[in-house]
Amino acid sequence: MFGKILIANRGEVAVRVIRACKEMGIETVAVYSEADAEALHVSMADESYCIGGPAARDSYLNMDAILTLALRVGADAIHPGYGMLAENAEFAARCEENGITLIGPGARVTEAMGQKEIAREIARGAGVPIAEGSDILADAAEAVAAANKVGYPVILKARSGGGGKGIRIVREETAVAGAFDEVQKEAAGAFGDDGVFLERYLENVRHVEVQLLADRDGTVLVLGDRDCSVQRRNQKLIEECPAPELSDDLRARLHEAARSLAKAVSYVTVGTVEFLVRGGEFWFLEMNTRLQVEHSVTEMVTGIDIVEWQIRTAAGAAIPYTQEQIASGRHAIECRICAESGKDCLPATGRVAMLHVPGGVDVRFDSALYANCEITPYYDSLLGKLVVCANTRDAAIRKMKCALSEFVLVGVPNNREMHMKFMEDGSFLAGRYDTGIAGRVVRE
Repeated sequence: MFGKILIANRGEVAVRVIRACKEMGIETVAVYSEADAEALHVSMADESYCIGGPAARDSYLNMDAILTLALRVGADAIHPGYGMLAENAEFAARCEENGITLIGPGARVTEAMGQKEIAREIARGAGVPIAEGSDILADAAEAVAAANKVGYPVILKARSGGGGKGIRIVREETAVAGAFDEVQKEAAGAFGDDGVFLERYLENVRHVEVQLLADRDGTVLVLGDRDCSVQRRNQKLIEECPAPELSDDLRARLHEAARSLAKAVSYVTVGTVEFLVRGGEFWFLEMNTRLQVEHSVTEMVTGIDIVEWQIRTAAGAAIPYTQEQIASGRHAIECRICAESGKDCLPATGRVAMLHVPGGVDVRFDSALYANCEITPYYDSLLGKLVVCANTRDAAIRKMKCALSEFVLVGVPNNREMHMKFMEDGSFLAGRYDTGIAGRVVRE
């Protein structure tokens, strides 16, 4: 097992990883920007070091600074969390070159699955259904030709995109060229890679993902599935485990497709395969070669510490569970509490004047918030994840309504009230909703 892990991230996920390491007896090293000098993860870690200015590119994305520090403090491994450098194949390769384990599937798999057009071909080879689409597009004219061939609507995607960035939906030929230029520029700025391809845009679908845990011996466990269809501007707002309204046959096919893809690339540690689902059909969307924000709901249902086993499998440990031992009889829901204000739900800042976190059986709030901490404009607007679990979906919804009504955050505008709307919406209560639900509920 690793003796010391450097956490190359901030906020809620850094706190989550530090807690797991402490329980495992592993020393922790935190990095932070000048803007995060008073952040919770800085005080929780055994060692903490400032590595740059407030902008992520000057600190949390500074590979040289992070690797130099890891070598200097004698870290055996680096945990990238999610976002930041978590799916950066160059960083994974540089860690390997320096004899440091990046807690993930390795540079080869990260690179292959991070390039979406390559991931599509791997999925096709593994027998996983994919939406009709194109290869990497050379220019706007080629994008127009490909869109006309595939048929409208289409979705333009950045090869290295993620987090809702680098995508545009196009419904007519006249808009293709402009959208292509926008995606290419956004992708180059956000990911340093301006590769763009397109797919047929599937409407009225659900976004369902399958959580995997794999070890170096070739064992691949499915830790259930999650529905992430409640999204706004391609950003997830609510997740639940298991996904509601799936037939046993469809669920089994989704699980087997995810397992087949993982085996095709000899996947190790924690990963998630995302699908678009409509009726009894599904299509591969992407594979996330990292810890997911919404891993918490799966932990609540299965009772398995996903972060702990991500670390253990990265260190070479074998998974001691069988598929039949994975619990799946309960239901969990997660609401992402974000700093935002106004009708347009724009990111907000402020200082936490008062914070009351709900309690009770099977209620969890994963966050780095504390009284008087400051929310700055430099990073993602996620403040924390309110998670509940119960024996049935109806009971979980009731528990979430109670938890939301008890949650108090003064000083930073946030989206608690919006989540209450979802917990009272008829289509959400019935479990019969798709990726269009947020647009309707938020407008009402």
